[in-house]
Amino acid sequence: MITIPLSDDFKLPAMRMVRQRFDLSPEVDVPAEIEREINRIKDAFELSRGKRVAVGVGSRGIANLAGIVREVVKKLKDAGAKPFVTPAMGSHGGATAEGQIEVLKTKGITEDTVGAPINATMDVINLGEIDGIPLFIDRLAYEADSIVLINRIKPHTEFSGPTESGLIKMLGIGLGNHTGAEHYHRAAITRGFYEIISTAGRALLNRLNVLFGVAVVENQEHQTAILRLIRAEEIESAERKLLVKAREYLPKIPVSEIDLLIIDEMGKDISGAGIDPKIIGRAICSWADTEPWPRISRIFVRDLTAATKGHASGLGMVDFTTERLVNKIDMQATAINALTSSCPEEAKIPMNFKTDREAIAAALMTIRPHTLDELRIVHIKNSLELTSLMVSEGCLPDLANTQNVKISSEILSMEFDQNGDLISLL
Repeated sequence: MITIPLSDDFKLPAMRMVRQRFDLSPEVDVPAEIEREINRIKDAFELSRGKRVAVGVGSRGIANLAGIVREVVKKLKDAGAKPFVTPAMGSHGGATAEGQIEVLKTKGITEDTVGAPINATMDVINLGEIDGIPLFIDRLAYEADSIVLINRIKPHTEFSGPTESGLIKMLGIGLGNHTGAEHYHRAAITRGFYEIISTAGRALLNRLNVLFGVAVVENQEHQTAILRLIRAEEIESAERKLLVKAREYLPKIPVSEIDLLIIDEMGKDISGAGIDPKIIGRAICSWADTEPWPRISRIFVRDLTAATKGHASGLGMVDFTTERLVNKIDMQATAINALTSSCPEEAKIPMNFKTDREAIAAALMTIRPHTLDELRIVHIKNSLELTSLMVSEGCLPDLANTQNVKISSEILSMEFDQNGDLISLL
């Protein structure tokens, strides 16, 4: 256990609550939108009665995911098909079929909730190669008569390109299971992640019977703002356009230079990297792209989310944490993900302390010389929820000319409970 002496005059700066105001695209009515979309594309493919359809669903925390899956399953059954849901999440869930079924359950995806059986395997079929890149596909998806993909379109946490996190990546990495995810991440070290994923995904679209993809874009408050059903031959072009819109919707931390960023929680349900590197301007994988802003000297993460179930991939980006977080880590699941992604740095455990107060004091010992009034602290719940955040008064000059930001006039203090842990107001 690490302890540090805390002086009686240990002080923290005054804080303000900040709310970012976004011009939100309205949330769509999921059943109505799927009805409209299926009517728009239904003549583009043939779906014979009794045919088995594998519906690929990933591990991301997507708004309305269970409802979207349920409506898609219903439309497939109405057409006479026999759909089943299969995990499309690479090595998540400890790289076991049982673990991946459990991950889907945490997202509200069960046979009872979506109206279709949940079938999983780690087996893959090798479909040859393209430009030296082997093509792997989940055995159950391959043995089905056709495939439907359901995923959110958004910027990827650690690479950039015309398509990033979405349907194409799900086909290559997600339905490639542990085998595909491991191989493609290793190949990306020398050839670049976008090149590997786009090449493999494009080839798989040509070699498999993909009926359509369901593409979701969320607004800044993580509501379903766009929902499109896309024919297989249009997936790449449509995904490029939707990614542009998704980038516009991505919220940011409105402070450009930060001495200490305090994050209440991290987890795989928040981001594939635990904390979104595009939000914090950090990436530690050798193959990852980095963002120039914000510039953050130190990051302190207080805890893991319950939904991540001990999966702490991404902790290596953090400078300080707590013993309670470390005690919750599922080392097996975390190690498998870090090794599969060819990024052992993600699983490094930072300096950790018994209390939040000690961790914050230690972090402040390692930043630039400062006065209390100059100190730039930002406190967020997680890298996904950025509508409300707290900032120290030293951050206010950064926000003076920032549009769509409302700064509370109430002066707040960073308070700790009797155990020395921060009382979060977020």
